[in-house]
Amino acid sequence: MTTDDTQETPLVRLRSDGAVDEETLAYARTKIDMALGRPGLAVVTGEVHLVRATAHHAGRPWSATADLRIGGRHVVAAAEEATGTEVVDRLQDRLRRQTDRASQLWDNGHRTTVPPWRGGSAGSAPAAAPGSTAEDSRTE
Repeated sequence: MTTDDTQETPLVRLRSDGAVDEETLAYARTKIDMALGRPGLAVVTGEVHLVRATAHHAGRPWSATADLRIGGRHVVAAAEEATGTEVVDRLQDRLRRQTDRASQLWDNGHRTTVPPWRGGSAGSAPAAAPGSTAEDSRTE
């Protein structure tokens, strides 16, 4: 029997090394999707790597690294903690902060109209503040 229950492949890949249990991986996937699947965020691609060290004497055996592309911006976030859920929560906080920053930078630099020097109308350019030197200073 065939079903129409197709699932889109996630654009952010989750990898793990060491003794990472399935429960922690599921928790990480949920938290990553919450941080990166927000409306208004540009297309996100990349990889999140979750590692549990084998050394029992390590103070923070869990580490997580995210290497992502959000729109045209490169975002890197890393975290180290004592437990799997703590490292995932810390990574989620850092990803949310970094994605907020990347989306604000993208929004501020993204133009929806063609600037006048590229053939757009003069009315589409933002107005210059009074007293600014935004006027064309070229001489003919």
